[in-house]
Amino acid sequence: MSLEPLRVGIVCPYSFDVPGGVQFHVRDLAEALERRGHSVSVLAPADDETPLPDYITPAGRAVPVRYNGSVARMTFGPMSARRVRRWVTAGEFDILHLHEPVTPSLGMLALWVASGPIVATFHTALLRSRALQVAHPLVRPSLEKIAARIAVSEDARRTLVEHLGGDAVVIPNGVYADVFEQAEADARWTGTPERPTIAFLGRLDEPRKGLPVLTAAIPAVLEAIPGARFLVAGRGDTGAEEAREALGPLAASVEFLGGISDEEKARLLSSVDVYCAPHTGGESFGIVLVEAMSAGAMVVASDLGAFRRVLDDGDAGVLFPNGDSAALARTLVTVLRDPEQRRRTAQRASAVVRRYDWSVVTEQVLTVYEMVLAGGPRVRVGEDPSSRRGPRPAETEES
Repeated sequence: MSLEPLRVGIVCPYSFDVPGGVQFHVRDLAEALERRGHSVSVLAPADDETPLPDYITPAGRAVPVRYNGSVARMTFGPMSARRVRRWVTAGEFDILHLHEPVTPSLGMLALWVASGPIVATFHTALLRSRALQVAHPLVRPSLEKIAARIAVSEDARRTLVEHLGGDAVVIPNGVYADVFEQAEADARWTGTPERPTIAFLGRLDEPRKGLPVLTAAIPAVLEAIPGARFLVAGRGDTGAEEAREALGPLAASVEFLGGISDEEKARLLSSVDVYCAPHTGGESFGIVLVEAMSAGAMVVASDLGAFRRVLDDGDAGVLFPNGDSAALARTLVTVLRDPEQRRRTAQRASAVVRRYDWSVVTEQVLTVYEMVLAGGPRVRVGEDPSSRRGPRPAETEES
């Protein structure tokens, strides 16, 4: 890519106080661009006291909102709008990259106030979305400002087409494959033939992440393989307590690790025999599957469309019927008893994950930037009349 060094402004809709998949995507993209010599500034919701990299500008406290089966922390209102305007003006950006611009947060505000070369990435994958249906009339005039649209998966692209119209190029979420491939195994989490280890990562109190599905499968797995150990990482005390109560005495085979760091996650995935992703819906991609595949773990996942595509329709992992705990138990027992199958599948997965490495993904994003920048002006602040039809800011911003 022969682009001259750029000043790139990236807007993240969700708070870095409790980071998730979109935040990690934004962070990794910013750092990948900086390594290629570009100057990057990220605007994101966050308290002023939240530890952040130098390139992230905090946009203030976020408000928790239920969205897509989860709780999203977003910020919106007059104070946020002023911060967005100041940030865009001071940034003198060559290109503005907005994430989830139809979510009522900073991306929507930036789309209202800014003009010039604008790229938008859409992450959400929903069959039906009342939120998108409500938001569409508010942002429809502004959507014409977007020069290029990116969807992180075919599922996210389909959601965009069905709810907002237009189309998008699919560029997947990225992962630093080498970080996971080179991570050292941790003896605490390493499985043996008699005591294999199965890992689960995700918010424990979000049912769509599937911990109840896994919990219901554990008794049958332990009946067949009494020494099996389940390592559950993620925040959510309520979900952990519910799992313990459901399992009773069998809860001794489950270790709840709580929230873990990126480094610990890489070591965990490099140590276990199987990574289990029993998610039940609302997933547009499945970055943790790619991380597990990069680390060499065998992936067993529900047959969501997004997961099926990441796993090459089952060639790079094993799929089971969504929500079927009995089928999950049978699948886990089969793969845990067959080390040769795990070895072959992990070998195929190691080749598949290279398409998701940030070295490849960043090149694809820069190609979009190059197309958008051809003959275009620099990003600037301008009045957008569609913003006057938005939600009343005082009703949506925490004071």
